[in-house]
Amino acid sequence: MIAYQQSIRSKIRFGYYAVVLLIAGLSVFTFVELNFLEKKITSGEAVAEFFDTILEVRRFEKNYFLYEQRSDFEENIRYATIAVGLIEANLDGFRAVAPTENFAGLQDGLRQYRVLMVQYEELLRRQHAGRSDGDIAAKPRLEGSIRKTGKDIVTIAESMSKAERRSIRAMLANSRRILIISITGLIVLVILFGQVLARMVVKPLKLMERNMEVIADGRFENIRIDSKDREVLSLTKAFNKMLRELELRQRHLVQSEKLASLGTLLSGVAHELNNPLSNISSSGQILSEELQDARKTSADKPWPVDPDYAIELLAQINDQTDRARNIVRSLLEFSRDRDFKKQSLPLKALFEETIRFIKGQVPSRVAISLDIPDDVTIIADKQRIQQVFLNLVKNALDAIPGDGGVTIVARKHRAIDKAGDDTGIYNYLKYRGKCTLEDDTVDIEIRDTGAGIPPEVLPKVFDPFFTTKDVGKGSGLGLFIVHEIVEEHDGCIAVDSEQGKGTSFLIRLPVK
Repeated sequence: MIAYQQSIRSKIRFGYYAVVLLIAGLSVFTFVELNFLEKKITSGEAVAEFFDTILEVRRFEKNYFLYEQRSDFEENIRYATIAVGLIEANLDGFRAVAPTENFAGLQDGLRQYRVLMVQYEELLRRQHAGRSDGDIAAKPRLEGSIRKTGKDIVTIAESMSKAERRSIRAMLANSRRILIISITGLIVLVILFGQVLARMVVKPLKLMERNMEVIADGRFENIRIDSKDREVLSLTKAFNKMLRELELRQRHLVQSEKLASLGTLLSGVAHELNNPLSNISSSGQILSEELQDARKTSADKPWPVDPDYAIELLAQINDQTDRARNIVRSLLEFSRDRDFKKQSLPLKALFEETIRFIKGQVPSRVAISLDIPDDVTIIADKQRIQQVFLNLVKNALDAIPGDGGVTIVARKHRAIDKAGDDTGIYNYLKYRGKCTLEDDTVDIEIRDTGAGIPPEVLPKVFDPFFTTKDVGKGSGLGLFIVHEIVEEHDGCIAVDSEQGKGTSFLIRLPVK
């Protein structure tokens, strides 16, 4: 299965090679284009030089006709020779910018021009020597032929120069267009590659980040990411395995804390069971003695046992038996590990049962008072929320060194009510921790008159394994478990404390 899975590394490598090949191809194309452009510019320079040379030929031609100086003739012939050499050195370039007939006419015209100039120079020499009286009429004709041939040559050279400039401009425009298209294509390809890479890597990471936020809220939900990449699948599989381990360990922690709490209850439960069992034993002994005395009397005499008194003793036995049974049932229900299940629970009765668990551990100098209306109910898992109340009340009792009291107040709170109610329970600003639910809630405050918590310790009270108790007297998981269970019920918990005056815990549970 893994062999057929895709790999982000291979995709990135493929995209990297594709971009490198594209850049290399673009670089080669640019190099070839620049090389061709360089040759074209060199050819253009040769055409421009040829045109300038022809203009120099014509200039010295005019000077020669005007002043008949030998030096002008020599310069004219020299520049004409240079022009012929430029043609021979740049045949391919000249042919590219001049039509075949014009190019052939250019070569023939230059040869004819030089011949005519030599003839004109000989004619002038004869005239100067006094031997050319019969050639006076030939001189104007020869000048006209030279001028016409020179003009034709200039026309062809000028057309070649214009054609070459147009060719260079067209080539530059074409190169610019190709370069723009290539760069645009490269940018588009890089953007597409970035989008694909984002979809392959960034999107799964974003999904994982959102899943981690859910996990940070206390809900261990497996990560599901729609990806076929081997790295993402391996990371998801490893993360889900870690989540399962964390969830299992958290359950073990909760159960361990529950067992620890159960151990602290045993002495109190034993004391609670001792009272009803003692009453049952006393009532049973008295009734047994009365019945034995009645058996000794004669059948014709009335029983000395008062029926009403016997019924009263039996009622006491039944009541105390029920009391002991309820205590044991509550204890078993608290210790049993079962699935999370919310139900409607009367809050006052729930606290009374919880306090009954630890009644034997409540010092005589400490009073526990309940201020909870009978109609206040909560939607919660009984076992878990009872563990919350048990831990908080037990911590409150442990925090009171001498005389004092624990006060438990609960009120219904509507979302539209304002903070600062006369009861003081809604003054949330004093509590450390975010506890501002937007729906209707039941607000529970557990206050003690103990020593309080130092300000530097207060932010850490809900951290796992943090405790201020002596070694062996606390695991540091009590308030951490309380926090986890409250959040499991979609509620929140906050704390306020002042040294020397006591500590208050506020629990807010949604009504719905």
